[in-house]
Amino acid sequence: MDARLNFYANAVAAKFARYINSAGKVVSDSTLPAATQELVKIRASQINGCGFCTDMHTKDAAHAGESAQRLHLVAAWREATVFTDAERAALELTEQGTRIADAAGGVTDEAWANAAKHHDEDQLATLVSLIALINAYNRMNVIIQQPAGDYQPGQFG
Repeated sequence: MDARLNFYANAVAAKFARYINSAGKVVSDSTLPAATQELVKIRASQINGCGFCTDMHTKDAAHAGESAQRLHLVAAWREATVFTDAERAALELTEQGTRIADAAGGVTDEAWANAAKHHDEDQLATLVSLIALINAYNRMNVIIQQPAGDYQPGQFG
């Protein structure tokens, strides 16, 4: 299976990717724990059916030391006992922020308050930015049908 478009070979797409990758650096350099960042990216990618991002972020998380048990349970985080309250709050915010079209009111006040209980204002800003960013990456990859499975940790520097 080949992608419909080579995103990095097209001048317009490559320029766009450079800009959003710069936004990603702001997020990765934040105080939001790296493990939480990967969990958020994995969960949004699962919801959006983005195989490429799910492959990438599970491999990156494993490479960074995340346990296989936690990675296998991301999709069922509500029933899993392996996530902290702060991670659970971030995962709930991720789900509601990713499924905006499915929810009449978008993100609930309860989900926001729970996230705010566990994250400071900078971390909340990072979560909002990260959820928006991973959803953008997911949509790009799903639209062009980017194949999944061959990603190697650190492949993009």
